[in-house]
Amino acid sequence: MANHQSAKKRVRQIEKRKLHNKYYAKTARNAIKKLRTTTEKSEAESMYPQVTSMIDKLAKKNIIHKNNASNLKSSLANHISKLA
Repeated sequence: MANHQSAKKRVRQIEKRKLHNKYYAKTARNAIKKLRTTTEKSEAESMYPQVTSMIDKLAKKNIIHKNNASNLKSSLANHISKLA
């Protein structure tokens, strides 16, 4: 366990940040799942900008890697284009 005051503070900050990051990552994952389970093309197209925005924000804050964000957006766009 941390002995210095600054180390104890860092532990508190990390816990708070981890909880914050987990919330936004989980919210984005749920939005991605919702988009992937959608069968209507028009509904999926309307959801796509919001989901890509979420993914970009996660990548900007280094919650997910920028290449992972790019791959997610690409696969979602590909999924939408295959819908009838």
